[in-house]
Amino acid sequence: MAAFTVKALAWQPYLEPLAMEDATPAQLEAMQVTPSGGKVSPYVRTLAHDPESYAARTVLYNQIMYDEGGLSNEWRELGALVASAVNKCVYCASVHARRYDRLSGRNDVVKELYTRGMDGTFEPKIRAVIDFSRALTQTPAGATRAQVQALLDHGFSTSDVSDLIHAVSIFGWANRLMHVLGHAVPAGTATK
Repeated sequence: MAAFTVKALAWQPYLEPLAMEDATPAQLEAMQVTPSGGKVSPYVRTLAHDPESYAARTVLYNQIMYDEGGLSNEWRELGALVASAVNKCVYCASVHARRYDRLSGRNDVVKELYTRGMDGTFEPKIRAVIDFSRALTQTPAGATRAQVQALLDHGFSTSDVSDLIHAVSIFGWANRLMHVLGHAVPAGTATK
């Protein structure tokens, strides 16, 4: 976990991102569904080369990560952080480490993950989320009924567990997409 950081990173695409001045009406419309509703990152502009796929991906992403109700965002962010760490997506891990820290106030959890790894010492409820998210990311069939029961025993509902599965799963996919389309670089050093 030594390569991971909570510092802001940039993402450097291998493909030239879409130039906003060259965007078609369909591409501009697709970029209106970004989570922030404003900032259009190089990642978004890279995905917007295929506006239909980008819009479909972003609607799903927004529903999983930002919909009202269900599992609280701090737990979704912890699941995303664990998935990103397992997949060695340094960029996504830095984003979700900061979000988890901001939402939960648990910098100690991020520090433990980054210094001692997922086998570090965590309180039981956090341990249950980390173990399930880790297993689900490594091999979905490796997640066990006992891990689900541990989540239920710590107060999560079956609906919460479903939300956690969705958050971990979309990051299993998103991490892999980011890996093949580009790589993390220190903030301020991206060239595109």
